[in-house]
Amino acid sequence: MGSFVLKRALHALGVLWATFTAAFLLLYVLPGDAALSKMNLGAGGSGFSAEALERMRAEMGLDRSVLVQYLRALAAALHGDFGVSVQTGQGALPMFAQAVPETLKLAALALVFALLLGTGLSLLTAYVRSQKLRHALQALPVIGVSMPSFWIGLVLLQIFSFKLRLLPGMGNEGLANLILPAFVLAIPTTALIAQILSRGLRSALGPAYVATAQGRGASRARLIFGHAFRNSVIPVVTALGMASGQLIAGSVVVETVFSRSGIGLLTVKAVLFQDTPIVLVAVLFAASVFVTVNLIVDILYPLIDPRIEIGVRRTAGAGGRS
Repeated sequence: MGSFVLKRALHALGVLWATFTAAFLLLYVLPGDAALSKMNLGAGGSGFSAEALERMRAEMGLDRSVLVQYLRALAAALHGDFGVSVQTGQGALPMFAQAVPETLKLAALALVFALLLGTGLSLLTAYVRSQKLRHALQALPVIGVSMPSFWIGLVLLQIFSFKLRLLPGMGNEGLANLILPAFVLAIPTTALIAQILSRGLRSALGPAYVATAQGRGASRARLIFGHAFRNSVIPVVTALGMASGQLIAGSVVVETVFSRSGIGLLTVKAVLFQDTPIVLVAVLFAASVFVTVNLIVDILYPLIDPRIEIGVRRTAGAGGRS
């Protein structure tokens, strides 16, 4: 297990490096100029000279080649220094860290919603006997994925906040403000869990298996909850590893729609102003969450199904004997 964790950690570092490099190059080729954005903010839109702009570019290191800029940014990032924000002049890392807790609360509640709704829908689909109702339930995840998140968010805002006034729709104050945005953010992950778990349950509840269990007196509920569900969980755990990054990325749209102050809204503003330090921190944070959760998922596999660990040991033993 120790060597496995070490290999995955090295792989994670490679992913983070590749992510940093890709984000830096994409920001470099985007049209616009970070120095120009900073000068516009500082001058309040009243204008400035070309000489002042060139001095600003030199101060920010933007007059250097892309390779020099990249190596300087990478070396600084390895020491935890991502520079200062173009918009505010504050340190990029502390500024980003202040926005992280709000997004983590949103993502955590969205994950709870997704697990409850996705698992419940899958179990209900497997339990009902009506073929028409089962097909209707199976279509719900497809419908959920096909509708854009910003549109769902606007519809829910209109219904539950503006018309019925049941839930607040804007801001960061209290748990009630989290419910609508978390539900919207959870919809794609809910659909993913429901599709994968439903497929696993259908496979586990094959005709031969069901006939044998029912011949021993097992009820349909016992078949689903006592046998088929556990055998279908592992693909869902894998999907949760992939969904972790999706939840962080989805917060960009959701926080913008619901006017929440988190890393999503902060990243949108940073891209608009070509605030490279903030964007790099945001991209690395999302990648770090993704690789960390996937490492945890890999470690959890033997706890869910001991046969996985046995298979790994047998493979290792065969290699040693050869």
